[in-house]
Parts: sequence; C-alpha cells; structure tokens
Amino acid sequence: MSGADVAESTTAPAPLNPAINDSAVGHERSGFVQPRTYLEPAEPIIPAKPLSPIDQEQIEGLRIIRAFLKVRTSYDVLPLSFRLIVFDTSLLVKKSLNILIQNGIVSAPLWDSKTSTFAGLLTTSDYINVIQYYWQNPDALAQVDQFRLNSLRDVEKAIGVAPIETVSIHPERPLYEACRKMLESRARRIPLVDIDDETHRAMVVSVVTQYRILKFVAVNVKETQMLRKPLKDLHVGTYSGLQTAHMDTPVMDVIHMLVKKNISSVPILDKNDAVINVFEAVDVITLIKGGVYDDLNLSVGDALLKRSDDFAGIYTCSMYDRLDTIFDTVRRSRVHRFVVIDENSHLKGVLTLSDILEYVLLEGEGDEN
Repeated sequence: MSGADVAESTTAPAPLNPAINDSAVGHERSGFVQPRTYLEPAEPIIPAKPLSPIDQEQIEGLRIIRAFLKVRTSYDVLPLSFRLIVFDTSLLVKKSLNILIQNGIVSAPLWDSKTSTFAGLLTTSDYINVIQYYWQNPDALAQVDQFRLNSLRDVEKAIGVAPIETVSIHPERPLYEACRKMLESRARRIPLVDIDDETHRAMVVSVVTQYRILKFVAVNVKETQMLRKPLKDLHVGTYSGLQTAHMDTPVMDVIHMLVKKNISSVPILDKNDAVINVFEAVDVITLIKGGVYDDLNLSVGDALLKRSDDFAGIYTCSMYDRLDTIFDTVRRSRVHRFVVIDENSHLKGVLTLSDILEYVLLEGEGDEN
C-alpha cells in the first residue's frame, strides 16, 4: 500500500485486542525494546585488572603441567622394576598387617578370588577403623585373631565411616584422568587395573601414589620453576580448624582425630605451641604390630619412640615459600606433607600432596578453557 493510499483511506482502524493490550501494559513483551531502555544509564564496565608478569608466568606453568599430564599415561609413572603385593580378601587382618610391616609398605590392593575381581585398596585408614571398632566394642577383641579382610565392610558400617577405596583406572588412560579420579574420591593412591588378554579378567598391574605423580612432574617438567608465587598469595593448603596434640596427649585421642576429621596427620606442639613433630596415620601400623589392638594406652611421645630408624623426618615450609621450591623438595625427598610454620616455629597450616595436586589440576582451569 502506497503513502497516498494511506492518506485517502476512510476505513476505521480495527479495535485493539484487549488481551494483547493488557499484556503489553502489564509486562515488557519479549523481543521488544522499551523506550526507557534508551534513557537508563548503562552499567559501568570495570576493566579487569591486568595480570602481573608473575601471575602470567604462574598460569603458564600450570597450563604446561596439565598439558604434560594429559599426554602421559599412568604406565609412564611406573619404575622400570617394581614389586606388587596383592592381598586376597580371605586373608587374616593380622597376617596382612605383618606382611605390610615386613615389606615396608603401607597399602596393598585387595583381590576377591571367589569372583576374580579387584576389591579395593587396603590402607592405614582401614587399620585405624579396626582400632576404632575394637575401642567401641571391647568384647569383640576375643575374635581379633580370626578377623579377615573381607569383614572390613562390616567394620565401616559399625563405626559409620566411608567404605574402602575402590577407585581404579586403566594404566593406559591419561595421567591427568588418574589425578582427577583421586581428587574426586579423596584417595591418595590409585590402583592400575588392566584386562588380561587371555582370560579377559581384570588384573591389578600396580598402584600409583600422589607422591610418585608429583615427583614424576618435578623430574620431567622444568616449567615447575615458573610457579614462583608464595603460598601466602595462593589458595592452597589448610590454615584453619587445624587439629593439634602434645607429647603427653593419649594416642587414642589422636587416632580419634584422624578418623573424625578424615585427616592423615596431626602436628605435635610443645608447651610454647611450637611444632616439634607430627603424628601420622602410618605411625599406627607400628603400634598394632602383631595384631595387638588393646595396648594403645600410651602417650603420643611414647608412640613416636616406636618409629623405625629410617623415618624420614618432618618437612616444614613458610608462607613465603613457593611451589617451585616445594616441587624441588618433592623431587629430591620422599615427602608427603609440609607443615607450614612462622619464624617462631608456630603452626600456620598444613600443605598436603593432595592440596598441591588439586591446585595444579584445578587452579584457573575454567579461565584456561
């Protein structure tokens, strides 16, 4: 219709649809721009603070480490020769404990021979659960010598703790995937489970620990030297709600802390609150050597005297230490945690290998993607 046609038309305008009119008045219709939109001032755009050179270097270092983990497999972490001890679930708990001590190890995969399947990973936490169980049920101590590994599920249910770790991964999957699985399950180690070509049944190849993974990174990725931001500027580690004890604290009190807080160590302080030692979950293994679960009425100080002579000691750092130096320590020493202290040896926090692994995998990952 032309402009002249509109001017000469005498047709009355069609009445408005009341329903449409009410809707338009009561609500802003989708797809239409209201006049006031042009009048309202726009939200001020605050420019992002530019990253400092050290921030950029830190981000790039983390990106390179993650890229490395994505192209290497769990097989790559294994040494050229290694020994693997696997326990059948029908084995007596007492015998399993003696085997661990004799071989200087603190964990072992479990195998169910009846179903020919991987049944989880036995760790120091399971022995601590057994201690808790007998502490709560002293009448059951009479049957301790007949207690078998396949009864651990009953212990977990009885004391209300998380079930035994059953997470595993195929050895040819990316190492990055193994790390993510460990973080999701809060496991400190992960068994590598493959399928036998002939029997087509699962078989346990080895176990990879957080320590071995981080050491593998420290040895092979020189870009760990780019992680030069101090701990005080990072969100890594635990610095509040810390559990502590003293040399005269009953060891059972510390074991209760380990279970209740689901932690693997408790810093030991002197009368001036300076850190002088750390009670670790693995220390429990020595205390119950021989399957003696009812002889734990001793102090932390006495318990620590039972440590083997080859104990590596405790590792400390300050809030001003950086991840590049921490990775260097992991490369050179068998360390599982760092106790963060100040210049007076007062406790500031605890930095575990889990914390480091979580930071390396997750810090800034969303921004990177």
